[in-house]
Amino acid sequence: MSRTAILKKTVLITGSSSGFGLLTSLTLARRGWHVLATMRDLGRREKLESAAREFGALEHIEVLPLDVTNTDQIVQTAELVEKRGEPLHALVNNAGFAVPGFAEEVTDAELRDQFETNFFGAVALTRALIPRMRRQGFGHVVMVSSISGRTGFPGVSSYVASKFALEGWAETLRLEMAALGIKVAIVEPGSFETDIWTRNAKLTAKMSDRGSPNAARRERWQARIEASAKSRANPQAVADLIARIVETPEPKLRYVIGKDAKMALLMRRMLPSGVFERLMVKLSGMDRA
Repeated sequence: MSRTAILKKTVLITGSSSGFGLLTSLTLARRGWHVLATMRDLGRREKLESAAREFGALEHIEVLPLDVTNTDQIVQTAELVEKRGEPLHALVNNAGFAVPGFAEEVTDAELRDQFETNFFGAVALTRALIPRMRRQGFGHVVMVSSISGRTGFPGVSSYVASKFALEGWAETLRLEMAALGIKVAIVEPGSFETDIWTRNAKLTAKMSDRGSPNAARRERWQARIEASAKSRANPQAVADLIARIVETPEPKLRYVIGKDAKMALLMRRMLPSGVFERLMVKLSGMDRA
């Protein structure tokens, strides 16, 4: 593909103020894409713009306000794209956060909050932009999911559930859009060095309650999460993968990335289910009350 062709391409990315969203915005901008980098809080745009300026890619980035849980902002964003009349070549649904907490203790409100961003937000924005892609006859939709969208992990039931739901919806969308020239792909990262478990994590009320019957298990779980931080991979690899996907005419449905993610799927496929479950329980510190 020529650079001239790439220069004419536009991508809208959610959650661009940090993590995969920020790096994907920079990566595609450096490749000549016109990047509509959206974020909930425009006060956090400096990190992205500073990095883009350093790489000489600032002219390719346009920062827009978008909270994917805000219906009015979704409508306004879709109207902006439509009003300009230019093709939208790709949508990258990256915005998301994690709600650590044990399944028995997560409240309905906390679970709904998790789904509002990770599932309903991505679905609503995609639905709003699909008509533009239908009329132009092409487009890529990339869902940034997680290995948690393929297998459960103790301590993050809400996050796992939201990613399972997102993957099911995206897989169905792919089948429905196939004849229309719209390609749908899912990215499933393992553990990477982003702020999803720090700034972008929202502990459930019970997760920080010392009186919880899971208090001791929570401490062991948190210790293992903190220990794993030392081995988390460089998130640039995920940004590079997303860039390849949106520039691939016929992307696959799923892309697993990260040694831990690939190992988890391999073990789940190769090991007897009972053995795999006991291993997951032990590794997470859930093997004791």
